[in-house]
Order: sequence, then C-alpha cells, then structure tokens
Amino acid sequence: MNIQQLLDLTVQKNASDLHLVIGFPPIIRIHGELVPVAGEEILTEQQIEAVIKEVTSASQLTKFDTTWELDFSFDFLGKARFRGNLYKQKDTPAAEFRLIPNTIPLLEDLGLPPVLKKLTTLRQGFVLITGPTGHGKSTTLASLINVINNERAANILTIEDPIEYSYPKGKSLISQRELENDTHSWSASLRAALREDPDVVLVGEMRDLETISSAITIAETGHLVFSTLHTNSAAQSIDRIIDVFPQNQQPQIRLQLAATLEAVISQRLVPTITPGRTAVAEVLLVTPA
Repeated sequence: MNIQQLLDLTVQKNASDLHLVIGFPPIIRIHGELVPVAGEEILTEQQIEAVIKEVTSASQLTKFDTTWELDFSFDFLGKARFRGNLYKQKDTPAAEFRLIPNTIPLLEDLGLPPVLKKLTTLRQGFVLITGPTGHGKSTTLASLINVINNERAANILTIEDPIEYSYPKGKSLISQRELENDTHSWSASLRAALREDPDVVLVGEMRDLETISSAITIAETGHLVFSTLHTNSAAQSIDRIIDVFPQNQQPQIRLQLAATLEAVISQRLVPTITPGRTAVAEVLLVTPA
C-alpha cells in the first residue's frame, strides 16, 4: 500500500494512529492496541523517505532535515485530518500519524460529566484538561470550544502546534494560529494574544514556564483560557504547574492560580467490554473559600 491507501485504511478502521518505522510493517492502533496492517511487508528507508516527501512541503522537509523533528497536520481528501510527527530513530526517519475526525464530537457523545458544559458559559478564568498522551484531551478541548462557537458570539483565538480540529462556522469568530506557519513561537503568539481582542483563548499545550506563565496572565486579564497538560490526576496538575516555577515565585503563582483557576478535568480512555474505549474523568471544580 502507498501512504494514501494506508491513511485511508486508518480512517476506515477508525484507528487512532498509524506508525511507520523501518524494520516493521505499517502498524495501526485500534482501541488502544497496536495491530500490524495485514499483508504488508517490512518498511525500508527508501519507502519512508518517499512518504515523508509526499506529505510535507519543501519548507517542512528542510526543517526536518535540520532539526530531525517535525510536527504538522494536513487534510486528507476531505475524509479526515491527520496530525503528523516525523522523527529519527537509529539514524533513520520514522513517522507517526494521528487521526483527527472531520466532525467535532458533541460533548454529550464523549461520555464526560454534564458539568463540563457549564464551563463553556464562563466569561473568564482558566480551565485545564489533563491526562496521558493519546487519551482524548484535544478532542475534549475541541468539543468545549465548539459549544461556545455554536452558542454565543465570541472572539476565539487558538494557538496550536499543529492545528488539529478545524471548527465549522458558528456564532463565534475563530482565528486558529499554528506554530511556524502563523507565528514564530509560543511566547510571541501569547504576548500578541492580548492585542487581538479575544474573549476565549485556547493554548494547545502548556509546555514550559513561559507558556504556563503567559496562559495564567491572559486568564488574569479577564479572558477565558483553555489548555492541556500531561499529568495523571487533577490534584497533581496543580503541583505540576507550581513546581515549574523557581521556589521564590511559587507563592505568587499559587495566588494567581487561586484567582483564575476554574476547573481541572483529568481524563483517560479505558477499554470497554465490547471492543472500544470510553472516557472516564476526574473533575476538580474550584470553589470560593
């Protein structure tokens, strides 16, 4: 199969991921389990290099050749979107593609607690979605943002690396900014965000001290901020944020979080009796002392 056929198979099987690594056949992940693509031979370096050239632009290919890492996303024949990651292993290229459905799921269909919908009515504050990689954080975020998009006129700004879900036209104005294509850095885009008159800001991932600090500052200035973090529980998320900062800054960050944080949703996808996975969530709602 060529890359178009492999991506099409990923969509047909509703697999979450497609992995291409030299020395292995193409492998897809279905319901959390890795499954080799039937009838496919072991991949060679030449085959993966051909795939990389087919799915990347000239500038993306140059960046990958320079940095040996690349995050990107693309539309696939109107059937779905894919988030791609290129990397090197054993001095050879490898690729991973994450399936992103064209249609953003309804919040009710994700099996998450109904209380989450109340978070979309907030006018300011800080909402965190946390959990391990591949457990639906981006999908939950997109579903929350799309509720706002459909129910009120808000200026929504997203900063992502790369852009994952594309939002349909609703009542809101939505600007989606992608790292490298639309902005040079997280820090620059977050500084500029306050000059773009947003009501709602989505920060794709809080990766470091500067990103976390900027996101909290945006929430402090009267905006509603949504973001994600890789942690295993709601309570651990608070500690993780505070521990990123030097010890002398931690009391101030505690005060800022106390003033801005509205909720932490820690979620996982767990196997069901019938083949598939369902979301389970721990919800921490902040209440006044």
